[in-house]
Amino acid sequence: MTFPIEPIFFILLIIVGVLVARLKNLYAAGMLTGIFSVLSAGLFTLMDAVDVAFTEAAVGAGISTVLILATLSLTSHEENQQPPRILPFGVVIIVGLLLVWGTIGMKPYGDASAPMHTHLAKQFKDKEWKALQYYEKEHNGTLKPEEVHTGEKSEGIGLPNLVTSILASYRGYDTMGETGVIFAAGVGVVLLLSTRKKKLEPEKTPDSVYKPESEAESEERHIADAEVPAEGEHA
Repeated sequence: MTFPIEPIFFILLIIVGVLVARLKNLYAAGMLTGIFSVLSAGLFTLMDAVDVAFTEAAVGAGISTVLILATLSLTSHEENQQPPRILPFGVVIIVGLLLVWGTIGMKPYGDASAPMHTHLAKQFKDKEWKALQYYEKEHNGTLKPEEVHTGEKSEGIGLPNLVTSILASYRGYDTMGETGVIFAAGVGVVLLLSTRKKKLEPEKTPDSVYKPESEAESEERHIADAEVPAEGEHA
């Protein structure tokens, strides 16, 4: 009997989420958000969504954590105490209950009779399965001559992972757009951080700029120093 590991990941996600909400140290909270993303990537891997897991690990645990720590290096490390507000907490509870209520009528996880598996997904699955069988026979050398021109090779990508096949082919433009959005968001955050750093640096005033003394000014300073009586002397 195989022990389901998905509930363990869900429990760890809940624990990490509660810790992030309760911590006052922003550095620790930022690192825990990276751990949250790593756990989410592991959960996506168990669901056979390997490409989504790669994106979550790279963006959530990688880039986002670096940007959070870079932002905290320019701000305070501790959270400022604020008076508790009931309205945001109530909105979160209501939305959470609505989401749970909306999932009551859904098919169980992995059910083959679910609507997502009986429409377009079924067509994609059939095409990819035929293409995968074709490529496996071609690789193993068991492809028959009469199967070469059946057209099964051009019907799908032929990758073992169905989710990756769909994202790389049927949703290729959508995946490219998501990559562009992530890149634009990263560039925007970098520009904001660089602008704030310039504002935090003290500007040099003309008075603070060093100017070399001329010979006349140097001679006047030496004369003034000579006229000042030493300590203990009286005029």
